[in-house]
Amino acid sequence: MIGSKRLANNTDMSDSHTTDPDDHGYTGPSKSQVKRDMHALVDLGKELLNLSNDKLSQLQLGEKLNDAIKETKRITAREARRRHIHYIGKLLRHEDADAIRHQLDVWTNGSKEQAKAMHRLEALRDVLLRSDAALTEFFDTYQTVNVQEFRGLVRAARREAQQNEALAEGVAPSRKHYRNLFQAIKNVAS
Repeated sequence: MIGSKRLANNTDMSDSHTTDPDDHGYTGPSKSQVKRDMHALVDLGKELLNLSNDKLSQLQLGEKLNDAIKETKRITAREARRRHIHYIGKLLRHEDADAIRHQLDVWTNGSKEQAKAMHRLEALRDVLLRSDAALTEFFDTYQTVNVQEFRGLVRAARREAQQNEALAEGVAPSRKHYRNLFQAIKNVAS
């Protein structure tokens, strides 16, 4: 009888414990993850301190955060500055940190879209330098182009490329007309 009571109690206990994560309590981020996130916000705050006032205004940060950044820039005492940087990190919890990081990345490295557009224009310039048929197609696509002026730019860039091929090794090539052609394409195709 005692054995059967234990058996009944054991089965009751095993039924009450499931492997559901909600039954185990807290399911949020770990303490270590919270610390990593906070350190990332503090590092972002340090980056914001290096920005000019013009760029800070472009980010459209909250008033408290803007004031804290301006105040931190004035602080010279090491420990007070460190505490204030941590305060900025705390204020950044209420901002869209990913959007801020994205904008900082764009300012630092340029956007991927801009890079792709530049590569496309460079490829177009190279094709125009090699092929008259591509030049005709370019004029068909962009009909607002001054054909005579643009052909002159292409001829000058082609001549410059031929002269650069004939240069002795170690002599810097001329790129003036090559750049001018790129700017003309950029003005038309952008």
